[in-house]
Amino acid sequence: MSGPLIPSDPSADAARRSALRRMRTVAVSLLLLAAAVYVATLGTEGAWGYVNAGAEASMVGAIADWFAVTALFKHPLGLPVPHTALVPKRKDDLGKGLEQFVGENFLQEDIIRERVLGVQIAQRVADWLAVPANAERLVTEGSEIAALALGKVRDEHIEALVTEALVPRFREEPIAPLLGGLLSEAIRDDLHHGLVDLMLEEMHAWLLANPDTVHEVLGERAPWWAPDSVNTYVINRLHLEMVRWVEEIRARPDHRARRALDSMLGQLAEDLLDNPATQERAERLKDRVLDHPAVIASAVSLWQALRKALLGSLSDPQGAVRRRLLVEVEGASARLRSDAALRARLDGLAADAAVFAVDRYGAELTAVITHTIERWDGKEAARRIELHVGRDLQFIRINGTIVGGLVGVLIHALSSALH
Repeated sequence: MSGPLIPSDPSADAARRSALRRMRTVAVSLLLLAAAVYVATLGTEGAWGYVNAGAEASMVGAIADWFAVTALFKHPLGLPVPHTALVPKRKDDLGKGLEQFVGENFLQEDIIRERVLGVQIAQRVADWLAVPANAERLVTEGSEIAALALGKVRDEHIEALVTEALVPRFREEPIAPLLGGLLSEAIRDDLHHGLVDLMLEEMHAWLLANPDTVHEVLGERAPWWAPDSVNTYVINRLHLEMVRWVEEIRARPDHRARRALDSMLGQLAEDLLDNPATQERAERLKDRVLDHPAVIASAVSLWQALRKALLGSLSDPQGAVRRRLLVEVEGASARLRSDAALRARLDGLAADAAVFAVDRYGAELTAVITHTIERWDGKEAARRIELHVGRDLQFIRINGTIVGGLVGVLIHALSSALH
């Protein structure tokens, strides 16, 4: 189906129309000059005979080239001569031919790769980022875009993500083998010892700082029939022994309590990997946790806190995030400028990406030419194309007039010589 062309710049079209009109005037003027000379020298001999022959040939050349140029865009003199008005009639073929030409001569792997590598994208990026103002601009604009993106994510989006994507996925994934594997690796690498030490430190500090709380908790469980003095003595003794016990475990890496904990954790890891009953209990615990309303509320609250912190830092020119981004950008620029191998690798990746894009989408890209031209109205397309290239095509008429005259003189000279 034909449709209108894309609107153009009226002022540019006016300039092209004026230039086309001037060149047409020059071509017509040469034809009229040749006709006048021909009429003026008709029937003469000698040198004027050569002039007459040249003028005659100039008219023939001018008219022939006028016919050729005009036939591209319309029927000369409105006569339906075969193989004229080529652009309106065969614009679709022209579009297909142009599509094939672009695809075969421009969208080729070697050409694309050579051009992308020649651009030296990595070097240009490194040089651009080496300017502090450019690096600051990149960080500023990137921060603004990130802040806008964060602002578009609402709480209901996070809730939907958790309920519709994460929770169902966690339900499907068995948790016991994962926990068992992680626990086994942690025990094998002694990663849990640091956590145990931290817990002992905190427990020891708490026991020392809260003797009244310990006395209150133990006092609630003391025998009612025992005298208060006895209960107080026993509770104080228990508190002292608890402090000493924690200190002993904390000070001795080989303490039996630590070994018992290691054994218990090792057995738990094995049961999570191999014991069906333990695995079933772990799965039930996972389901109870996922079913708890606090899961969604905690996820939303975590997101709100994270978003607030990020937005605050991104909006602050001296914020931690923007300062860190600027440091990373400057570091990347320095490394790119100093590491030729890295630049070559990145340029190669860019070339591979361009070749991949052209290989996969090149046909669709060039097909735009055909599809666009097919939508054009034939007459309007011819008018617009003539407006763009018609001025240069008038030189064909001018050259035809001049060359035709020279050939006419030459033929007349040869004819005179043969006679």
